[in-house]
Amino acid sequence: MCAAQPFLRVVWALVLGAASLPAAKTLDIYFIDTEGGQATLVVSPNGQAMLIDAGYTGFSGRDADRVWEAAKAAHVKHVEFLLATHYHSDHIGGVPNVTQRLTFGAFLDHGPNIEPSNRDFRAYEATVAKGTRKTVKPGETIPLKGLEITVLTAAGETIARGGDANPFCAGIAPKPADDALEKTENSQSVGVEVQYGKFRFLDLGDLTWNKELALLCPQNRVGKVDLYLTTHHGAESSKAIYALAPRVAIMNNGPKKGGTPEGWKVIEGSPGLEDLWQLHFAVAGGKEANVPDTFIANIDDPCNGRYIKVSAQADGSFTVFNSRNKYTKNYGPQINADGRR
Repeated sequence: MCAAQPFLRVVWALVLGAASLPAAKTLDIYFIDTEGGQATLVVSPNGQAMLIDAGYTGFSGRDADRVWEAAKAAHVKHVEFLLATHYHSDHIGGVPNVTQRLTFGAFLDHGPNIEPSNRDFRAYEATVAKGTRKTVKPGETIPLKGLEITVLTAAGETIARGGDANPFCAGIAPKPADDALEKTENSQSVGVEVQYGKFRFLDLGDLTWNKELALLCPQNRVGKVDLYLTTHHGAESSKAIYALAPRVAIMNNGPKKGGTPEGWKVIEGSPGLEDLWQLHFAVAGGKEANVPDTFIANIDDPCNGRYIKVSAQADGSFTVFNSRNKYTKNYGPQINADGRR
């Protein structure tokens, strides 16, 4: 018995030592409910933050308040970058309000507005003129410590890099050149990939059908991702996105905006998709084109503005947390011979 004591002391020392180690730092992404707009807070493992869009204006500062609540949960008071994907009201309307609640280091966007009559854009311009504003272009990186953030699309242009042939492009035709959506700010959307170790997250804003094809066909210039924010709030995308092979998709829809049955079915059918999560129950979809309530942050209209949070490790594993019901699901790393999942 006495001879075993040194061994036991070593075992206990290892156990206690492991228990005292700090938890591994994570990339945290908050998908904030703006009732069908976008506001996504990205917090690096070092605590630096980037806000992608800021939702709507009005509603007594509702969306800015929801951004502020998420920032408090993330212990963020200063945001290094506010990235405006494009200049529609549901993406940049809340910028003047949110700058009254948080401080920002710089404002990033795609440059000239192709819909200059937008009143919310004028308010946006007046706000960002008080700070540092920078135009981003495809291929550029956004310097947030601990992360690799690459601009893939901006101002109608696409990153110039190769990729694997995309077999899902077969039979998919571009929309006519005079398609109404292709002439809107949606087509100018800034799309970014955020990488932390082996974990990759993709946000393409409201990128249009043709611009999406330019990015993904005939070569997939993005590669595979772990987490995909559905483009244009879950409106219809082409099946070219199947080459992204996301493990999880987040739909930033509202109760009556985005999350169309057609768009939902495309996302839900993505090969290898483990789960689709939604910010809202989409009324038009009924039970047939919505995920189970467990995976929906807001099931009622009006709602309490609950968010979805993703926390990712450098090994590619991550968890998704529904702030409405506290449901959490873990997604472990999946490693192939090439070192990627």
